[in-house]
Amino acid sequence: MPYKSQTQQNVRYGEIVKSDFTAPWWAKNRHVQTLYPRLAQKRRKLDYHIEKLPLPDGDFVNLVMAGDFEKATGIMVMFHGLEGSIKSHYANDMAANFLAQGYAVVLMHFRGCGGEHNNTHRAYHSGETQDAWFLLNWLEKRYPQKRKAAIGFSLGANMLLKLLSEQPSQKIVQAAIAVSTPFNLAACTKSIGQGFAKIYQAHLMKSLVTNMLFKMKKMDFSGLLKVTDSQVKQFKSFREFDEHVTAPLHGFLGADDYYQKCSAQSFLKEISTPTLVLHAKDDPFMHESIIPSADALSSKVCIEVSENGGHVGFMQGTPWRPSIWMQQRANDFFAPFMACKPKQLSSDSPL
Repeated sequence: MPYKSQTQQNVRYGEIVKSDFTAPWWAKNRHVQTLYPRLAQKRRKLDYHIEKLPLPDGDFVNLVMAGDFEKATGIMVMFHGLEGSIKSHYANDMAANFLAQGYAVVLMHFRGCGGEHNNTHRAYHSGETQDAWFLLNWLEKRYPQKRKAAIGFSLGANMLLKLLSEQPSQKIVQAAIAVSTPFNLAACTKSIGQGFAKIYQAHLMKSLVTNMLFKMKKMDFSGLLKVTDSQVKQFKSFREFDEHVTAPLHGFLGADDYYQKCSAQSFLKEISTPTLVLHAKDDPFMHESIIPSADALSSKVCIEVSENGGHVGFMQGTPWRPSIWMQQRANDFFAPFMACKPKQLSSDSPL
């Protein structure tokens, strides 16, 4: 696939371009890019409080609220990945980065995430946009004078792109970024079940299964699911979980129906909000063949593709003083929409 060069400050909407990101010698491996930030990198200090947002169906989501919302330049809304939370390395450090830029931050924990189980049978998935749309409208009513932007990671990136396509006339989100998007859910489910990537799947499946078993002890799922808790314990793949849990819980005919209706690749053409997608060809969660063609993009979407970067990685610097490239990229991209000049991150910035 031919890529056009991309400068840090400019965005070529409607095109797929080559990213400015270059991996350092020590982090060219996809798994180093993916695992080092999670396992070895020191977290940035982040002060926040949790606010419970009641939902129309009687359930709730927990919001991470950080910064001075009255004095902030604007509000950054964040959506984490599968089984993620504010404690996820990418979420914690991006939130700290935004606070340093003068923004306030709201991270929405999807239902059942962040350490507290939700009240209903319903959970969350890659195409569940209702809660996020409810949050955005709630924020607009609460802080109407503040400009807002949004960023999603992995599952949250897929969800955000779908939401923007469903709301082409929305004026709440001025601009958006999607990082490491699983554009084709069926293909990604297959890729993460092969080779070393199975390690990632096993880790995430352990969390999904554990949380599901907890809920099955507290609620009666007999009228919704055709599997027992002992069968759930045997699930080893995302496809198994999506076929027997995600799909029936959320009104899909099966895993394939869910994947077909919720994959972001089908929604990029309808997005009218300025949107930047950051993606690495070596993402171990997915094969590079899932990257859409330029024909699938609207005139408001740009995809920047790098050779390396792993899954929500994009590390630069040295092993003893690493930096995260996507933080500065986000600052540069959002600044014009939030009417502020981005502060340059220093390689000496605390991680």
